[in-house]
Amino acid sequence: MTDLSLVIPCFNEEEVIPLFYEESQKVINELKTQKIIRDAEYIFVDDGSKDKTLEIVKSLSEKDSTVHYISFSRNFGKEAAMYAGLKAAKGSFVTIMDADLQDPPSLLPQMLDAIKNEGFDSVATRRSSRKGEPVLRSFFARRFYSLMNKICRTELVSGARDYRLMNRKVVNAILSMSEYNRFSKGLFGWVGFKTKWISFENVERAAGKTKWSFWKLFKYAVEGIVAFTEKPLIASAVAGVLSTFAAVAALLFIIVRRLVFGDPVQGWASTICIILFIGGLQMFFTGILGEYLAKTYLEVKKRPVFICRESDIEEIENPEGEKNGK
Repeated sequence: MTDLSLVIPCFNEEEVIPLFYEESQKVINELKTQKIIRDAEYIFVDDGSKDKTLEIVKSLSEKDSTVHYISFSRNFGKEAAMYAGLKAAKGSFVTIMDADLQDPPSLLPQMLDAIKNEGFDSVATRRSSRKGEPVLRSFFARRFYSLMNKICRTELVSGARDYRLMNRKVVNAILSMSEYNRFSKGLFGWVGFKTKWISFENVERAAGKTKWSFWKLFKYAVEGIVAFTEKPLIASAVAGVLSTFAAVAALLFIIVRRLVFGDPVQGWASTICIILFIGGLQMFFTGILGEYLAKTYLEVKKRPVFICRESDIEEIENPEGEKNGK
């Protein structure tokens, strides 16, 4: 069994892969020199890239036998890429890292020390600041973590990265949850285990552009909320009950006013506004219900989390159970 596995999800990262490999190799060689690890392996997961990402990884694989790759048939998303990488990893310790060097390889010695010598099962990282990130995105990111920690029993640490090192027990626990709709930040917290958090300053991409737009981040946030709390459904039920009581109270008020004071019913404009408001609430909460129903629909289909088009790892299987070779 390998000592350390590096899982690197990639989507159009041709510019940064050589830089990542060079920087991480320096750290790995140092770890070997100090006899902290004996060997290590790279598992690059090409998430349907349109550039030369796969070609570059293949080139590295030809030069270095510790470099392996998995290439998806299309873009399945980072969550699927991380899952595939964890399935393929053989290491006693497994780390998930971005190829853009925003996850500093220099932290690996400290992370390994925490697991080997301090009794932790995993070491997670978080950004101590969001320097260099758009202000609006930082604001909504903080609000998301604040909201999740209020409505969800699984703790999410603000600024948490996917960059973490895990021992084999934690990796196996994550792999035991083969759900289609994956939100790894929540899954890491849900499985528990003793985790140490390391903070570091935000690091800019070494090259290339981020693949995360505001809309993609918003959808990712919705995935997390739907996956780890049922509170929106409870909120919609409570709002429905309150709206019903308010409607009954308003109806009684109108009847009493008409019988006692003889006032005609007036206020066409306000009536229309109320109808539109209530109708909007109904549509909003129907949308919430639909989101949960859609996730259930996708789960019961039992579709694979990813489909492998090409890989040099024989253990990776396609939906029919056949091995994927080179």
